[in-house]
Amino acid sequence: MAPVLGVPPPPPPAPHMGPDGLILPRKPFNPCLTSSNHKDLRRELLFNQKVGRNVLNQKSELQRALEKQRETASRREAERNREESFKDDPRTALQRAIEQRAKHIEMALEQSQTTTEAPNNLLVTARAKLKPRTDSQ
Repeated sequence: MAPVLGVPPPPPPAPHMGPDGLILPRKPFNPCLTSSNHKDLRRELLFNQKVGRNVLNQKSELQRALEKQRETASRREAERNREESFKDDPRTALQRAIEQRAKHIEMALEQSQTTTEAPNNLLVTARAKLKPRTDSQ
């Protein structure tokens, strides 16, 4: 067909438009597939799953249930032992709590004393090492 004078030719169809003027469907862009880090991580996870290694430290449902059961059993046993030890004790709960706090405070004081003594020893030894050096100069 020869172009008619004065009438511009129709614009060429855009690449995403069909010949009938409809928009053609196209696959959406997936950023995970283009990222090399993501690809490497996925490949490694699939390999570890295939080999049978558990990289994510996830426990199976059976292991979790077993741990939970053991925890509750040990908690019950500790509670039972504590109750049995308190049955024969004539002291009240308040007296026991006061004694426990006093023990805790004493332990904290002992620990603070040991930590304050250690730096003094270090200073004395360091000073003793430095004195002969300065005397000889």
